[in-house]
Amino acid sequence: MDLNKLIAELEEKNPAQPLYIQAAKEVLETIVDFVNENPKYDKYSIVERILEPERIIQFKVTWVDDNGKIHVNRAFRVQHNMAIGPYKGGCRFHKSVNQDSMKFLAFEQTFKNSLTTLPMGGGKGGSDFDPTGKSEGEMMRFCQAFMTELQKYLGPETDVPAGDIGVSGREVAWMFGQYKRIRGEHVGVLTGKTLNLGGSLIRPEATGFGAIYFLQGMLAAKGDTIAGKKVVLSGFGNVTWGAALKCEELGAKVIAISGPDGYILDEDGITGDKVVYLTELLGTRNNVVAPYATKYPKAKFIAGKKSWEVPCDVAIPCAIQNELNKEDAEKLIANGCQYVVEASNMGCTADAIHVLQTNKVSFAPGKAANAGGVATSGLEMTQNSMKLAWTREEVDEKLKAIMSNIHANCVKYGTEKDGYINYVKGANIAGFIKVADAMIEQGVI
Repeated sequence: MDLNKLIAELEEKNPAQPLYIQAAKEVLETIVDFVNENPKYDKYSIVERILEPERIIQFKVTWVDDNGKIHVNRAFRVQHNMAIGPYKGGCRFHKSVNQDSMKFLAFEQTFKNSLTTLPMGGGKGGSDFDPTGKSEGEMMRFCQAFMTELQKYLGPETDVPAGDIGVSGREVAWMFGQYKRIRGEHVGVLTGKTLNLGGSLIRPEATGFGAIYFLQGMLAAKGDTIAGKKVVLSGFGNVTWGAALKCEELGAKVIAISGPDGYILDEDGITGDKVVYLTELLGTRNNVVAPYATKYPKAKFIAGKKSWEVPCDVAIPCAIQNELNKEDAEKLIANGCQYVVEASNMGCTADAIHVLQTNKVSFAPGKAANAGGVATSGLEMTQNSMKLAWTREEVDEKLKAIMSNIHANCVKYGTEKDGYINYVKGANIAGFIKVADAMIEQGVI
């Protein structure tokens, strides 16, 4: 594997797609030695094949607002790799959605799903539709229009989407209803559904829960525990909510959350009804956190700033890609942060990761740390196939076991000679092996 040649070809084939190039380069740079030590991967051109999505679908979504005005949005579904199972990955409704962002997310999803050991390939989709300020009727009509086009490419053994940014259980339910209306079948073609439609318990919290379980593994690897740790989060959606719930349960204290408008500092801890209030903030669709300080006057709202300037033991990006940059990483290090866990997809920039690793901060990449969401989606698929429903405790125990196994594989492939665990390297190699070996076993397809 000629790393420089591959990167040059990658950049040439994907002009004006910096997110996809960033994600792919991170993987290539960490698996190059492993691939070169195992000639079978070069023999079957596995790396070159994994770099190319199997299919990219782009379509328009036409919908009508409450005033009767017609709008047109652009939508995508990237079916990246199904070597180990049907395409699996969420649908995102956000103004930043484009082909580049969907390709990077589908690429990451391929390795993330492999790490869970569940039979799921990698995919991702969404639209540049912005849910901010939209009424319930407008959201429903858009979801129905979106699914009218997307359903042509879906199936329980072909492609199984879920929710993501801007897409909660409510939106998934509307899309599921439209799928049933058109196809006339009640099958597990979407995950993240409401419980009445076959959804799984703890699915909304699962990404946050999984990130904290992974953090527990990181702490244990250094002879440490989560109890008493000060935690800073970004975002205030389901991922942040789940992480805050699990932190409270395990004895850590969440002291900050953030949104596009700034961040909240609550030294008393974001616990109890405060955590529940995060879901109310999300439900307003106004995308701001300032109202938290009005409801809880002891808290402070700092406008236009990021929560990464708050002294903490653990920082967990929970919002969107590249939300934590080099300067943020330097602030965290200066303030004594020892653990950074990506609960968002590629939440840290490449130079931020370099700074963190150079300073021996324990850093967990999103494809490992936030795999709890898709893992629980996989458990939902299993429950749908078996026509049963597991209890909250059963799902949580299975999730905990999956995250523990992911952490163990990251340690296995990422431990360096000085004892530092390079979780990025470990996750990429572990995720690569299953997909690559499955591709070899299936022949050239």
